Amino acid sequence: MSPLIVLVGPMGVGKSTVGQLLAERLGAGYRDTDDDIVAAQGRTIAEIFVEEGEPAFRAIEKQAVREALAGHDGVLALGGGAVLDPDTRAMLAGQRVVYLSMDVEEAVKRTGLNAARPLLAINPRKQWRELMEARRHLYEEVATAVVATDGRTPEEVTRAALDALELKEA
Repeated sequence: MSPLIVLVGPMGVGKSTVGQLLAERLGAGYRDTDDDIVAAQGRTIAEIFVEEGEPAFRAIEKQAVREALAGHDGVLALGGGAVLDPDTRAMLAGQRVVYLSMDVEEAVKRTGLNAARPLLAINPRKQWRELMEARRHLYEEVATAVVATDGRTPEEVTRAALDALELKEA
């Protein structure tokens, strides 16, 4: 068993929204590893970052991704930093992975780059740019297809993802 589609991309790009739309259109289930982590840990991702630090969170995230890749056959959305782990990137080899991309101005519009995002707490624009510089090549490395989300509705992004993967709606 493996997912029909795996979505990767930065925080706020719309993985959850587009993932749910893709699942509906494909007649499949939807799963988000961030939601899995929150449910299993009984606390928010921000709380895990604050209480245990990023390395502890990344270990939890890696296990959540491994379990979701092995146990879900629908649409799967990964947290923005999941691709940082080389083992996770290896697990994504052979999967249909869509990298949802956006530029910093779109990120500001969508997320407000707010403090609820632990990695963007201080100077969010600068930190978002730095995160993307560190991650963009990793998203591209694992991607089967890249779909730009800037200025597009979730429905337009969903259609573009289906077209890019040559998948038909259920």
